[in-house]
Amino acid sequence: MRIQIRHETHFVLEKAARRALQYLRLTPRNDSNQRVGNWTITGPEQLTRWIDGFGNIVYFAAENTDHDDLKIIVEGEVETKETNGVLPLDDGLPPGMFVRPTALTKSSKELDKFADQFASSLQKEGELSFLHTVMNELAQEVEYASGESTVTCSAAEVFDHKKGVCQDFAHLFIAICHHHNVPSRYVSGYITGGAGEPASHAWAESYVQGLGWVSFDPANLQCATESYVRLAIGYDYATAAPIVGVRTGGQGEKMSVTVQVLSQSQS
Repeated sequence: MRIQIRHETHFVLEKAARRALQYLRLTPRNDSNQRVGNWTITGPEQLTRWIDGFGNIVYFAAENTDHDDLKIIVEGEVETKETNGVLPLDDGLPPGMFVRPTALTKSSKELDKFADQFASSLQKEGELSFLHTVMNELAQEVEYASGESTVTCSAAEVFDHKKGVCQDFAHLFIAICHHHNVPSRYVSGYITGGAGEPASHAWAESYVQGLGWVSFDPANLQCATESYVRLAIGYDYATAAPIVGVRTGGQGEKMSVTVQVLSQSQS
């Protein structure tokens, strides 16, 4: 599938900032599931490219002059193929690094109790069946609802309220997998259709022995398909967020995001 993407982030300040520094994880990388073409980033005054510890393509963006208005625009095209959500067995990262909890994937007594019910599925049916069961039950237990959480909410907090959006479902899924010592990680990216707006999205990947990393999207109750584009991976939202930054000065920030994702099947 050929997918065209335009992602615009617009920052407006009531009082101008003197300087802004940002990390941009807005560039997908080539892998066995996707091939990137004609990808551009415009807006920031200065861009420096590097690769982080997860293998993500990151741009360090610096705005060194006074400003009260900043746009970051990424545009490009990605060709994807259907692999039923399965990635290569070895992507250079040891699965064991993805079993530790973080502030966003930390569990609670209530969430651990919910996770305990899946122990028999893991023991009797294996990892892949266990992961599908977790995805299905999580979708029944938690409601997809915008405006009920923030990007700083932990899995435990979201489970208490039983409402959240895609990054919350990913954090919950990861927390449950970690409870059973199944390596799992966070993915940010795009989807051509699914729950919620805009079309930027988040899901999880879990490691299955002998198969590789498998993508699970509990917010949409499916494994990732050719309709998905991977931007970055990490332990959680904080380590895979599309834009993270700091500034010197400036007050009253307002941010708006517009994402357009168009797909065309290949003949």
